[in-house]
Amino acid sequence: MPFSAEIPEVPSPPTVKKRFPSWSKLWVKNAKKPLKHVVLTMQLQSLSSPAIKSPKIPKTLTPTLPNSDPTLSLPDPLLLKILSKLPDSQRNSNSLVCKRWLNLQGRLFRSVKLLDWQFLESGRLVFRFPNLTRVDLVPGCLVTPQNSGILLSHRVVSVQVESWFSKKWKLCEDCLLPAKLIDRGLKLLASSCPNLRKLSVIGISELGLLNVAEECSTLQELELHKCNDDVLRGIAACTNLQVLRLVGKVDGFYSSVVSDIGLTIMAQGCKRLVKLELHGCEGSFDGIKAIGQSCQMLEELTICDHRMDSGWLAGLSYCENLKTLRFQSCKGIDPSPGPDDYLVCCPALERLHLQKCQLRDKKSLRALFMVCGAVREMVFQDCWGLDNDMFSLASTCRRVELLSLEGCSLLTTDGLATVVLSWKELQSLRVVSCKNIKDSEISPSLSTLFSVFKEFKWRPDTKSLLPSSLAGIGMGKKGGKFFKRM
Repeated sequence: MPFSAEIPEVPSPPTVKKRFPSWSKLWVKNAKKPLKHVVLTMQLQSLSSPAIKSPKIPKTLTPTLPNSDPTLSLPDPLLLKILSKLPDSQRNSNSLVCKRWLNLQGRLFRSVKLLDWQFLESGRLVFRFPNLTRVDLVPGCLVTPQNSGILLSHRVVSVQVESWFSKKWKLCEDCLLPAKLIDRGLKLLASSCPNLRKLSVIGISELGLLNVAEECSTLQELELHKCNDDVLRGIAACTNLQVLRLVGKVDGFYSSVVSDIGLTIMAQGCKRLVKLELHGCEGSFDGIKAIGQSCQMLEELTICDHRMDSGWLAGLSYCENLKTLRFQSCKGIDPSPGPDDYLVCCPALERLHLQKCQLRDKKSLRALFMVCGAVREMVFQDCWGLDNDMFSLASTCRRVELLSLEGCSLLTTDGLATVVLSWKELQSLRVVSCKNIKDSEISPSLSTLFSVFKEFKWRPDTKSLLPSSLAGIGMGKKGGKFFKRM
């Protein structure tokens, strides 16, 4: 019986759905080589890492951020008050936290010293520090090499120079920005910082000074470098000015002339001055007299490296309320002070300070002590030529209560005793680094006087400080313990 073999049906292969490549694979395929390498590395790390159980999804949809910034909910005034209580050493680190803290930290700065003029002209200075009250623009007005490694410094100005700087004599005049550019930057600063209290600038013109005076009505302290008579014509607009520093000429840096004309203009425009410093200025009796008659509130006058004519010292008698008179780095006081009838004593003068001055002219020093006959405090610091004869002229000032001597190497113990014993109201004495004043030469009367002083500092010879400090420790002796011969 024939059998028909049945061919079993072969099941058809299941239909496989065509899977399109994911967006991540397409992006990796078309990515550039460095970025593709980074993404593939991240995928391999995820494959090789052990399986991590997915956390349970919370029921609430509000995300919990335990590491979020809690200061985001604080308003700016409150956060600014908190940042102001932190020490100044943390200001730089606080400004790196975020942009908000950077802007808030900039509001706390009140004083800035500008090094790059472009930072001011671009507007970034006033945007970064909107509440400035004290600004020093002198370094920014000088275009100097920043990486030279040579810093030429003076008491009033410092400049970075190249190795060939000796070929040029007036350094600041060669690298100073144009006056129009400085005036334009000052106008931007004054309009953005109306509460400016102190300003230091070099090479400003009369127009620039007028712009500052119009915008900054609260300006109280002004420092003008490379100043001349023309610039001082605009200073009358600074009605609330109380502290003024005029720098006319600095040897080797810049040269400018401030004469009696400029001093008279300044005196008539700034009648509220309390402190005045004249550095490298010219003038005479007329200029000092105009200052004394117009600036009746003047209490402190500083004369630095002056170029004044003979007879100017007699003009100090018109400063009726002057309390402090300072001389710094002066090659002379007054070469020809004139007759004694013109040297009237300043009645309110209390302090006379002489620092790094040449006191070699006996006639001028005698005239100075006549004008300062009512002083109660007298200070000599690193003055050349102050020997026994010159110092004996100070005995005319009989109301001295405090005497300070530092670096007076020509003065001896006998010269000190002659003047000190004649002052009946002396209460304080400081003697430092006067090598010719010896302890062994002190008389009994001078020793008795020292014992009743309220303030007494006696260190005339600095060489004796080292042996006294090393006493008892075995060092400082010849052939000490640590250098024994074997």
